[in-house]
Amino acid sequence: MSRITPHLVRAVTVLLIGASLALTLAQQAGTVGPWWLELSRYVPYTALLLPGMLALPLACWLGWRWVAADLIALAAVAWLAMGFVWGQPDAGEMPLRLMTYNVKAYMAAERPNGYAELRHEVALHHPDILLAQDNRGSALAAALQPGDAGDFALPHVFGIDQYIIASRYPLRDCHLVSVGDANPATRYAECTVDVNGVALQVATVHFESPRGGLMAARREGLEGADDWERNHTDRLAQARALAQMLRAAPRPLVLAGDLNAPQSSAVIRTLLDTGLRDAFASAGRGYGFSYGQAMRMRMNLGLALSFLRIDHILVSPEIGVAD
Repeated sequence: MSRITPHLVRAVTVLLIGASLALTLAQQAGTVGPWWLELSRYVPYTALLLPGMLALPLACWLGWRWVAADLIALAAVAWLAMGFVWGQPDAGEMPLRLMTYNVKAYMAAERPNGYAELRHEVALHHPDILLAQDNRGSALAAALQPGDAGDFALPHVFGIDQYIIASRYPLRDCHLVSVGDANPATRYAECTVDVNGVALQVATVHFESPRGGLMAARREGLEGADDWERNHTDRLAQARALAQMLRAAPRPLVLAGDLNAPQSSAVIRTLLDTGLRDAFASAGRGYGFSYGQAMRMRMNLGLALSFLRIDHILVSPEIGVAD
């Protein structure tokens, strides 16, 4: 009968801790990596923490130095891989509350009072400017204007394609911009907002969804890797085309929307390379997860658990971020 030896326990522990640390550090590179590295950015954080958790009882058996090493690996995953931030608010003189919201109007249409729920969600956060995506076929744009929304109304509303830009301040020069080709996912809407004498450029965009590529990778394994890689490549191409246009855009500038990519990805880094910064990373506290609650985990276990921050507000340096 074989016997578990200290050498074997050490080897397994090193493998678990090393794999956890190596993946975490690789994710921070922000460059276009192999398909499996890009895929790992979308893995639920419970799976990312699993190697360190499995190593913990082995580390306890080996001694306190091994426990310390494993706790460092777990901390690295919790901080870096999961995207924990502890930002510092900027000072400012002209407060402005901005909201980005993928309204998923096609789902609201299937629920009783679905559009009313969307209006209630917007009213709950009381934005000065709303940048919404995924709004095809919805009556939300009209309902945000005075007369239909009770005490809450945004008097200036521009709706086109899947986008809504609604504001308490006057809008002008609103239009839809094509980025690259005619695919709706490569278009964005933009307006100039006159905020107390300051002309602010705002734009909202919705990048290609990773859902198809993720499903292919999950169901088909290595055979689905090509689908996932094409999915990520398309999203990266959208980011590069948009970044080229943003470099020439007027400032100050706000770009917000469902970018379908976490901040560590090359997709977001491409946009940040234009001089924009992520508002949550600048002044947020914690994780800021905005998606995950609608995935299979909820349907199977009854859990509403977010684990991805794929919705972003990016601002140019002229704009301070208070929260």
